[in-house]
Amino acid sequence: MLNVTKTAAEKRKAFKDGINSGTLQRVPGAFSPLVARLLEEQGFDGIYISGAVLSADLGLPDIGLTTLTEVATRGHQIARSTNLPCLIDVDTGFGEPMSSYRTMVEMENQGLAAFHLEDQLNPKRCGHLDNKEVVPTEVMVRRIKAAVEARKDPNFTIMARTDARSMEGLEAAIDRAKAYVDAGADAIFPEAMKDESDFEAFRKGIDVPILANMTEFGKSDLLTTTQMQNLGINLVIYPVTSLRLAMGAVESAFERIRDEGTQEGVVPDMQTRARLYELLNYEDYNKFDTSIFNFKV
Repeated sequence: MLNVTKTAAEKRKAFKDGINSGTLQRVPGAFSPLVARLLEEQGFDGIYISGAVLSADLGLPDIGLTTLTEVATRGHQIARSTNLPCLIDVDTGFGEPMSSYRTMVEMENQGLAAFHLEDQLNPKRCGHLDNKEVVPTEVMVRRIKAAVEARKDPNFTIMARTDARSMEGLEAAIDRAKAYVDAGADAIFPEAMKDESDFEAFRKGIDVPILANMTEFGKSDLLTTTQMQNLGINLVIYPVTSLRLAMGAVESAFERIRDEGTQEGVVPDMQTRARLYELLNYEDYNKFDTSIFNFKV
């Protein structure tokens, strides 16, 4: 907390200014407030809070089982820990179009800078899996309009995600995106694009900021930041990268501990106590505490 000096309003403006700046915004996913702190220190432009990661962290598949309260709470925990603006995944808005209104209220109250709302049919699934279904365009338009009506801070970015590429084709997905922009969406998240040509077509068809999802093991080619900048993409997310790296390391280390009977062999791979305390600003908290509790009772 002591490291956070920016207000939620300032972070929302920074996010909106960033995606409209013409410079690609790099927004990795953080599965915890501590990871968000690390990403801020490394100089990234924002923090992404993935619905798939939140579900996985709860031991659940990404099929819409999480609730608005769970997502809003986790979003708040991460957003309050960093000066970077946070973009959060709110799936389909947690219910009927009316629920998008409450979702907007909750995310704004919890200090988030932006969210993306998708056009899948409930129960939804990961955007890079097959056999997804999307709602009619008019249903998604109602979801967006409800969120726009609920928004208090005009700098809060409402992003519309379309999953229609794999079911209806590229042109239909672009047509949906145009309708979503007309309904009030500030940015578009075209999910499960295949390659550069897909993004190029979206860029030509849409005149608002566009997000690229660079998730591993998915349907999209993993493009470089230079490629994305040249395509005119405004924002890139790496949604599950930090969780995959962490879980890979944990799994490997505990296999060794199980087999060798000690963690001695994996200690060199660990973050040190000193580095953790540095990341947590432990010394600053100690100084702050001492400055307050400097009396006797």
